[in-house]
Amino acid sequence: MAVKEVIRMGHPVLRKVAETVKPEEIQTKEFKQLLQDMLDTMKEQKGIGIAAPQIAVSKQVALIEILSQSERYPEAEESELLVIINPVLTTLDETTQGFWEGCLSVPFLRGFVERPRKIKVDFLDINGNAQSLEIEGFLATVFQHELDHLFGKLYVDRITDTTKLAYQEEYIQFHENNDVTE
Repeated sequence: MAVKEVIRMGHPVLRKVAETVKPEEIQTKEFKQLLQDMLDTMKEQKGIGIAAPQIAVSKQVALIEILSQSERYPEAEESELLVIINPVLTTLDETTQGFWEGCLSVPFLRGFVERPRKIKVDFLDINGNAQSLEIEGFLATVFQHELDHLFGKLYVDRITDTTKLAYQEEYIQFHENNDVTE
C-alpha cells in the first residue's frame, strides 16, 4: 500500500494542464504503480475520485469509484472502478444540475456547483483501449469534477454564488438536508 500526500489548493501542479499519457506508458510498471498509489490514496482519504495531479503527478489520469457506503455521498448510485486516461469531454445536454461538491485538495470545504447534466467522455482505459461513455446525473458531475483536475481547474473555480461555499461542519449543519438543486 502506497498512500501519497494529497496536495492542496495553492500548489502549482493543481493549476497546470497535465501531460497526456503516451500509449506505451500504460502497461509499464511505473504507470501501474501510479494507478495503485492513486487508488490507495483515494481509499485512505475516503474519496470517490482522484486525479494524478492531486498527488503531484502531472499526468492525464483519473480514477472514479462510488461505493454505497461513501461517507460524503451516501445517496449516490454505485459505480465500478473506472480508470480514465487522456479524456476528452463533450457536453450532450447544456441543462445544468447542481450538487454540493467537496475535494481532497480543498479539504474541509463544500461548495454548490452547477454543471451540465449529461456528458460524453472519450478516453483510454487501463489496458489502453479506446472507450466512450455517456454519463448523466451525479456521476456526470463526478466525472467533470475529476477531469477538471487534469486541466488545471478546481471546483471552487466553478462556484457562481460564493454564498454557497461552506466549511464541512457548517455544510452538514445548515445545508446537507436541504434541496441542493435550488
